[in-house]
Amino acid sequence: MPLNIQDLKVTVDEIEPGGRIPERFAADHGNETPKVSISGIPAGTLELALILHDPDAPLPNGFTHWVAYGISPLDGLVSGEVRLGPNGIGEASYTGPQPPSGHGIHHYYFWVYALDTRVEGNPSREEFLAAYAGNILEQARLVATFDA
Repeated sequence: MPLNIQDLKVTVDEIEPGGRIPERFAADHGNETPKVSISGIPAGTLELALILHDPDAPLPNGFTHWVAYGISPLDGLVSGEVRLGPNGIGEASYTGPQPPSGHGIHHYYFWVYALDTRVEGNPSREEFLAAYAGNILEQARLVATFDA
């Protein structure tokens, strides 16, 4: 099945594509979890997944800030009864941007995946991508920035 990248869309309240993430969503400034909405969900989607990843972090695989599974394709909201996978510090929670001081601008990718199956358990970002790449019907992203 060819991968469709036309219809699925992720939006984050108060974060424009390519824009700067507001301070209150940053780890050192309140660590407030942003409100994410997903639209254009393709037919056949059984579950949505969200991964917030910083590939600019000075680590071999970047840094994962948020992993959420069990997002309902009926409402497309990352809220309520979602399951959280481990972030880059091993916690099942949202951890906001916190680039090292003087490291410059980091890019934060809010990846959304529409899946034709349900995710078992609470895998890490790497485990999810390895196990479910063949089940992705469509994917979309919003990229924003932050610097210390």
